[in-house]
Amino acid sequence: QVQLVESGGGLVQAGGSLRLTCTASISIFNINLMAWYRQAPGKQRDLVASITSGGSTDYADSVKGRFSISRDNAKKTVYLQMNSLKPEDTAVYFCKIVTTWQGAYWGQGTQVTVSS
Repeated sequence: QVQLVESGGGLVQAGGSLRLTCTASISIFNINLMAWYRQAPGKQRDLVASITSGGSTDYADSVKGRFSISRDNAKKTVYLQMNSLKPEDTAVYFCKIVTTWQGAYWGQGTQVTVSS
């Protein structure tokens, strides 16, 4: 049973932009925190950006000023707008949703590759 569906990854040249989307299934309720993580080959999974139900955001220092996280509560969707992409942004990007009563869910991951 698919709970989170991610899309928007791909190959882009340095300096380009991508927009990631993650939508939760209708069976998921009371979503609190929504976040994006990324994992490069051989490295740990790190937090990229997060957004609370009230709209407060937080970003990793490496993406501040370039990435923007937003959410549409009615659509149960979180977005990650990535601008001025760098080769070091290359990774598999995962969304994570934390709910009040149903625990946390992870997306399947979407590959982002930035060529120099």
